[in-house]
Amino acid sequence: MAFENPSQEVIFGYLRQAKNIAIVGLSNRPSRTSYLIAEALQKDGYRIFPVNPLLLGETILGEKVYANLKDIPEEIDIVNIFRRSEFLAEVAADFVETNAKVFWAQLDVESDTAANFLRAHGKNDIVMNRCIKIELAYSGIKRPNIKH
Repeated sequence: MAFENPSQEVIFGYLRQAKNIAIVGLSNRPSRTSYLIAEALQKDGYRIFPVNPLLLGETILGEKVYANLKDIPEEIDIVNIFRRSEFLAEVAADFVETNAKVFWAQLDVESDTAANFLRAHGKNDIVMNRCIKIELAYSGIKRPNIKH
């Protein structure tokens, strides 16, 4: 079955309810899209959790970098993914081993295989091929600037 995103209102609901966002594939380079979006999410009051095994032991935007989703000790509301489409199934396999709520693949990133795998494991809150920063801008959600 071909993947379809949830309704716009459901997507806005994910953003409204979320506090913690894991960012898979977050770069430590300020010029990269993943970094710019993570920085914007922080400024909007979300707590970010960088996930990048190549940068384990470092910090990005003041937050400790984790090797994978399972290592994050906090509850994760959204997993925002900056990996190519062919890696989504691998991220989905890690995702189902956590209590994370929403699987979110960035713009131009989509995989029917990953979506089917997630659904087969009871994970139905999936967004793909959508930019979380753009969705947040259109949502009109005003979050308090929270210091972590």
